[in-house]
Amino acid sequence: MKELISMSNEELWELFPIILTEHQKDWERLYKLEEQQLRAIVGKDIVRIQHIGSTAVKDLIAKPTIDILLEIDGKTNIEELIVKIQSTGYIYTHQPENPAPHMMFMKGYTPQGFRGQAYHLHVRYAGDWDEPIFCHYLQSHPALAHEYGELKLKLKQVYEHDRDAYTKGKTEFIRQVVRLAREK
Repeated sequence: MKELISMSNEELWELFPIILTEHQKDWERLYKLEEQQLRAIVGKDIVRIQHIGSTAVKDLIAKPTIDILLEIDGKTNIEELIVKIQSTGYIYTHQPENPAPHMMFMKGYTPQGFRGQAYHLHVRYAGDWDEPIFCHYLQSHPALAHEYGELKLKLKQVYEHDRDAYTKGKTEFIRQVVRLAREK
């Protein structure tokens, strides 16, 4: 069987299509358990850790993947960090298009498809990131969160097996909400 790291985007998108589900109350508990594990393994290098993404917004339809933003100190030894996080079952991927240190980790992905709870761990140096701002704004504006959910449903119908196009289709909505949030 082909390893995940040797699959093309098209193969990965077929194996891991866009799946949307109603909000699950358990997501907050699962996030907190994962946060505890990450704090124990990463320790002093953590500047801030946050539950971001749709699974953090009550009543919002979401991909059943818990997104976590892990902000680290600029002096963190990246090679050691990678080994520590991989030891908890995460798959490391270098993401040159993402902000420094260009890292993302995934858990719950296997060559046979999703297994168990899926997580995306976004690792960045400490900063003022749009994702938490977007998430917090949706948490306090349920009508806007509902509108975002409707957009995601429409995009899934067209891009179920194209994650890049699905993500790109949400970009302008996200930018508008972040602008609104930053104006307040």
